Amino acid sequence: MNPVRPVAPRRSRRTARPLAAAVLTAAVLGGLCGCGSGDGAAPDRAGAAAAVGPTEDQADKRPAAPAAAPEGAAARLRGAPGPLEAAGSLVRRQLPGLGPSTLAAVPANARQVVVVTGEDADSPRSRLVAYQQTEAGWVTDGHWRARNALEGWTREHYDDDLRSPVGVFGLTDAGGRLADPGTRLPYHQSPDFATGGTGFEGESLEHAFDYVVAINYNRVAGRSPLDKGRPWGDARGGGIWFHVDHGGPTHGCVAMSEDHIKALLRFLDPALHPVVVMGDAASLAR
Repeated sequence: MNPVRPVAPRRSRRTARPLAAAVLTAAVLGGLCGCGSGDGAAPDRAGAAAAVGPTEDQADKRPAAPAAAPEGAAARLRGAPGPLEAAGSLVRRQLPGLGPSTLAAVPANARQVVVVTGEDADSPRSRLVAYQQTEAGWVTDGHWRARNALEGWTREHYDDDLRSPVGVFGLTDAGGRLADPGTRLPYHQSPDFATGGTGFEGESLEHAFDYVVAINYNRVAGRSPLDKGRPWGDARGGGIWFHVDHGGPTHGCVAMSEDHIKALLRFLDPALHPVVVMGDAASLAR
């Protein structure tokens, strides 16, 4: 799902980089495309050259009435052994924390919405809430702690800017080093998800890509998360994923505990057209 189209001129590059960036391994920045790396190309796994984002018609329309969803939506999330910061299922008439511009970008057919809200524009910490639309409203089972990019968020993401992109993006493809934990999304298991080295705080990256969900920022839906095709060009970055938390900020992705990403994988249903709405709280409230 495309966010608001970025301004065409490229921003000026930074003159300084956090020293911690030097410890990211070539496997993360080059060999793999996760967490923002944007160069290279890979074959189409599924053979489906789907659109990256919603059409203008989809972005402008909201459903007249919520449709019934399969039972157990919250239960699938509640099955995660990891801690939830809120207990019990909650029902919302509207998606909280999202302003009119953000809501207008959510496609009318999206019945699952994952909202990632950053603490502020420059923070690497955020929270994640997964909602499913039912006849009663938007149902969730609480929120989970998450991490985003080292330097926070941006509405105009570029490769290696160490910020996560703000916007509304589809969730169509998954994969990982380990076997499919039971998702309904297309799942590409491959040893090519293996990585190593250390992150920004000296933490091991070994298991970061055991499970991933591709976030459809600057990518072609219907392909493996490992695919490096970039419709907007390599300079705009790519390889933005949900992945396993490695204990520190990311390069551009959103990370959560292994238990939570496995629960998210089991929750997401392509028949309900899931999307992620992500950004700092102020941006999402617009």
